[in-house]
Amino acid sequence: MRRINWKKPAAVAAALALSTALLAGCGSTAASSDSMAESTTVSESESTAEEAEEGDADEVAAKNCADLIDAIYVQERTDDTDAQCEAAKAAWDALTDTQKEMVEGENADPEYFGRDTGDASKDDPRNEDEIGENELLVVSFGTSFNGSRAADIKGIEDALQAANPDWSVRRAFTAQIIINHVQARDGEKIDNMEQALDRAVANGVKNLVVQPTHLMHGAEYDEMCEAIDEYKDKFESVSIAEPLLGEVGADATVINEDKEAVATAITTEAVKTAGYEDAAAAAADGTAFVFMGHGTSHTAKVSYSQMQTTMETLGYDNVFIGTVEGEPEDTACEAVIEKVKEAGYTKVVLRPLMVVAGDHANNDMAGADEDSWLSQFNAAGCFDSVDTQIAGLGEIADIQQIYVNHTKAAMDALNG
Repeated sequence: MRRINWKKPAAVAAALALSTALLAGCGSTAASSDSMAESTTVSESESTAEEAEEGDADEVAAKNCADLIDAIYVQERTDDTDAQCEAAKAAWDALTDTQKEMVEGENADPEYFGRDTGDASKDDPRNEDEIGENELLVVSFGTSFNGSRAADIKGIEDALQAANPDWSVRRAFTAQIIINHVQARDGEKIDNMEQALDRAVANGVKNLVVQPTHLMHGAEYDEMCEAIDEYKDKFESVSIAEPLLGEVGADATVINEDKEAVATAITTEAVKTAGYEDAAAAAADGTAFVFMGHGTSHTAKVSYSQMQTTMETLGYDNVFIGTVEGEPEDTACEAVIEKVKEAGYTKVVLRPLMVVAGDHANNDMAGADEDSWLSQFNAAGCFDSVDTQIAGLGEIADIQQIYVNHTKAAMDALNG
């Protein structure tokens, strides 16, 4: 989008006025044909000026909406957040289709409000009061993709509620940017950590169990624990359950029952979705499965290496672990491509190693841009086919059961 020149409309008007004055001065000595030409020139100038002003008006409207989106694309909630979310959506709704295509800011683009990510009404923010004495708070990073939020995060929450009918399951997201996006676009209000914990205190909760849907003991998990630590004295008892992959372990060779269970669950699901009887049958057909995680500079990044070790230990030689961030280094896309190529597989299936199938799955993994994993695997020119399975881990029943098991362990610890 062109840079906005806020003085441009005035400049156009001034230029038009000057042109009109000059034409009027020449008119006293010009022939009638010249007068007609001058009239035509004035008309064309007016039309050009109107079009220019309309173009500027479109840019100004789009810029205003982009600024309002950027204002809520932040990780801190303030007293103005609710009003800002409403203002951004109102500005978007007031735009024409042409203006919507022009929305561009530091983080704003037409997809912020315009992309169809599924039906938000199928989700449940779980932000009700009347909690009771026992609360099970499910903490997720979050996703603005409505379909994935309902299938993956709500899927886990529903499974936890079914397994613990005497506890009230509530939700918190740690990504305020996502909370604001969902609120502005869909009118769905999801608690952040502070709001959820304040709600628990206000409702007189005595026993609090927290189940993170995070993959590992990474930065997000650490920040969650810090937030809970500030509130621990407000409850009679607090217990934090393990993330999906359980304890990290010292090095890449250390694996645990959680990682084995996850490896089996996700491979079984991917193989079934691809139409194979088992992983061995897929391997015999030359098919490799690549799971793309996020990656992290946190010391917990060894968990990805441990997952690769687990796959090999379980005999899944045609399953490879990668990460968007390329941390650890051997999980970068180009490194994984080399591994798959050297192993001799000619078909590839990409699937996210993430609880939700949100922006990373749809764009970084399966997007049309040349730097997506789908594009990079195709560009390698050594595979007969590259397919994608856009589905989060949270919708897999066996994954949900692992979270249920972790919650039970946390509740057992709570009871001594």
